Amino acid sequence: MIRLENISKTYGSKEAETRVLKGVNLEIKDGEFVAIMGPSGSGKSTLLNILGALDIPSEGSYDFFSTDMRLLSKEQRALFRRNILGFVFQGFNLSKKTSALENVEMPLIYQGVKAKERRERACKALKSVGLESHLNYEPSQLSGGQQQRVAIARAIVTAPKILIADEPTGNLDTKRGEEIMELLTDFNRQGITIIMVTHEENIAAYASRTIYIRDGVIEKDFNHVA
Repeated sequence: MIRLENISKTYGSKEAETRVLKGVNLEIKDGEFVAIMGPSGSGKSTLLNILGALDIPSEGSYDFFSTDMRLLSKEQRALFRRNILGFVFQGFNLSKKTSALENVEMPLIYQGVKAKERRERACKALKSVGLESHLNYEPSQLSGGQQQRVAIARAIVTAPKILIADEPTGNLDTKRGEEIMELLTDFNRQGITIIMVTHEENIAAYASRTIYIRDGVIEKDFNHVA
């Protein structure tokens, strides 16, 4: 599904140059649940941004189902993110004065989906995360765990092939974090590929594979024993 070859990422130039990724090679198969771990400044977030087409590498190739991402224009990468990927962030990133239902509908508006179908799909997505009774609640009326559930519903409402999760439990207590991870595991069982950055070993344990990155290179890459 995904193949990275000799991916490097450099910021700045001359004396200010910082090489964050250094020749990363990585393959991710359709349907995998991958956790990316590493210390602060290791390059894990930069790697996630490249995988999510939010950033482009300075060197190397990124192939998605044999499509060379280097050949895509900025507009084509935006369409790729809109139609192929779903994003879940640590900070939820919900519109504050907008209901849960309207937040979840938002990606469908960008896709040009008509109002009736948008509402039906958003209601279904919120039901799938256990929030069918909270459709008209604004984020300020929801707990942190509920806000993250809304964010997950928004991410999966477009039926993405890949869910990109950046520290999805970082702002949650242990119990709410476990609930969110159970949800992500369920979606993975339904066929969604998940790529997640986390700094917590117990959260990474939900994945089927963990990649450790340090100083811009992959230090360890192993599958979990069932």
